[in-house]
Amino acid sequence: MDSKRIAFINAIPYGSTGKIVKGIARIAKNEGAETLTYLSWTKGYRKSDDPDVIVGSFLGKLFHMGVAKLNGKNGCYSKRDTKKLLKKLDEFKPDVIDLHILHNWNINLPMLFDYIKKNKIKTVWTFHDCWAFTGQCPHFIMAGCDKWKTACHSCPQYREYPGAYVDKTELMHRLKKEWFLGVEDLTIVTPSKWLGELVKESFLKDYDVKVINNGIDLDVFKPTESDFRKKYKLEDKKIVLGVAFGWGKRKGLDVFCQLARELPSDYQIVLVGTDDETDKQLPSNIISIHRTSNQKELAEIYSASDIFANPTREETLGMVNIEALACGTPVVTFKTGGCPEVINKASGVTVPVDDFESFKNEIINACNGKIYSKDACIERSKQFDMHDKFKQHYDLF
Repeated sequence: MDSKRIAFINAIPYGSTGKIVKGIARIAKNEGAETLTYLSWTKGYRKSDDPDVIVGSFLGKLFHMGVAKLNGKNGCYSKRDTKKLLKKLDEFKPDVIDLHILHNWNINLPMLFDYIKKNKIKTVWTFHDCWAFTGQCPHFIMAGCDKWKTACHSCPQYREYPGAYVDKTELMHRLKKEWFLGVEDLTIVTPSKWLGELVKESFLKDYDVKVINNGIDLDVFKPTESDFRKKYKLEDKKIVLGVAFGWGKRKGLDVFCQLARELPSDYQIVLVGTDDETDKQLPSNIISIHRTSNQKELAEIYSASDIFANPTREETLGMVNIEALACGTPVVTFKTGGCPEVINKASGVTVPVDDFESFKNEIINACNGKIYSKDACIERSKQFDMHDKFKQHYDLF
């Protein structure tokens, strides 16, 4: 295979998308490709040993974000920073550009897509949410909105991330059509069939869509012994675990508060990824563990739990569900987004969104009946090995 030059562009250098981009780039290098990752400037990010190119600046992002919030035109600024990015792309001369998240007030979108069209560069765009085909929002399930299928307007959540003080979703939906359509060789990758089907209902429907699930590190997320139960005096309790980063109604915090009131006394809810603000909303009988970046510690908590409960109302795939399965812990989750694609009958169950009684009963059934085996959960998680998924991305290039 001829050596290829692959440029990765992602507006968020850390977190799950940052790991995905770096993971794909690492596989590409191992396969003999030349790669560069272009990461947008983000507060608190420290450049790693990888040869990343940091695009943008504090002042550039501050201006873009401030003006976009005032007039609702996100993606229309950062001209100077984007000009520098395009100059770097000219120097690198990529055969393929792999796009990821672009909605973080760092990149001038018409400039970037004009460059791609003008130079006829093969492009892969990996979606991590629905933002690319809406007037603004990354998620719309909770809002019950499907205006994006025709033309966004009168947005019920225009103040939500990426957020603006005025509703310009009608304009932005029209502009996105102009920017994103007309790329000669563009393939869209989605992490779930659910998101892929939504793309096919949007103005991007004529592009090829490939489903490549996100993966996890099975060398980290695996059954892991610890003294977690002893440390929290939970030897005789049935542990119901919830993990999220950004707790709120979208992640089902209210459901856990209700479970804390209604589950029998021999059940203990443990929530991971909380903070001081979350703690103020929790009843006293929930154990709150603030966000941890130690994945081994997280694997220990997954492994010590009897059931992983995930009452998420909006989810592109459900990475925490996969992490729980890999540690041998069955999953009860709402039937939303890509969650049903993660589990099978041997490893967990989905219930309709907001069907609290079914959700609670499935938790009790799983803990009392032992109807899901540890081995079946682990076997299911092997379908989401991140190395296999990264290789699938590279094969697409």
